[in-house]
Amino acid sequence: MMEGVLWYVLTGTRGGENRVRIMRAIDDRPRNANQLADALDLDYTTIRHHLDVLMDNNMVDRQGDNYGAIYLPSGQVRSHWETVEDIIERID
Repeated sequence: MMEGVLWYVLTGTRGGENRVRIMRAIDDRPRNANQLADALDLDYTTIRHHLDVLMDNNMVDRQGDNYGAIYLPSGQVRSHWETVEDIIERID
């Protein structure tokens, strides 16, 4: 089931490319929304929107609250990371 969610959220919806970029960034190093906005050169509100979509689909975990919360790939995504890599390869 998670594989289908990954494909849908990362390729089948508008904004999937930015969500892939976020997943790559937090896989490299967990970060907060402001750090992601700076690293990916995206607006903070855009990052927040994509993080909300990723949270709603159990693709990221959040540590902490509010502004300083750190995001990282969820355990479910980690167990299907090969699928994420397949998606990244197809997008690149």
